[in-house]
Parts: sequence; structure tokens; C-alpha cells
Amino acid sequence: MSVLPAYALGDAHFDAADGFRAVPLLPRNVVLALLHGYRATISHTYGDVCKYYPSCSAYAVGAVQQHGALKGAALTAARLARCHPWAEGGVDDVPAHPHFQHGLTRHGFVVPASTRKD
Repeated sequence: MSVLPAYALGDAHFDAADGFRAVPLLPRNVVLALLHGYRATISHTYGDVCKYYPSCSAYAVGAVQQHGALKGAALTAARLARCHPWAEGGVDDVPAHPHFQHGLTRHGFVVPASTRKD
């Protein structure tokens, strides 16, 4: 299993006080949990065969983190369509969302950005 790129991991923590603010992020985190499960189980059978960096499953994690479950799935489908035997490959990072205002945990889950002033 390939590792996630640095932009897909963070050091944010879920704060119970942000529970209501986290509700809209629930579909995104459910899809991320499924992707993490895939990467921990099924992805191992294939090994590192992807021509692109990050691997297609790591790309999917970044796309869902940045753009949500639906648009992330569309970006992942477009990436999978580019992955074929005649593809040149190379670095293909997820396009950053211009207004991404959430935090990422060390496991890659999306949490509301901290509103505390330190």
C-alpha cells in the first residue's frame, strides 16, 4: 500500500464542542473510512502498480478530503479513466480546493477548523 501524500494528513483533532459543525462533513468521512478500509485490505493484493503518484486510491482520499464525497468521486473517476496501459504516468496531485477551510487529522479524516484563539 502506498503512503498518503503529506497534503492528505494533518494534525487537527476533533473537538466535541464542534459536533454540530461536523455533521456536514459526515458523508465525506464515511467515504474516507471506506477508502481507508480498501487501502488497508484490498489494495495490498495489487501492490504498487500505479503509474501515477499518488496512487489512485491515495488520489481518491485527497479528492474526497478536498472536494467532498460527490465531486471527489467524479475527480477519482476521471483519474481512473486516465489510468490505462498507454498512459505516461507521473505526478498527478489532486487540485486543491480554493476555499478549503477544514482541518485534517493524522489519519486523514476531515474535521471542522478550530475556531479557538490561542
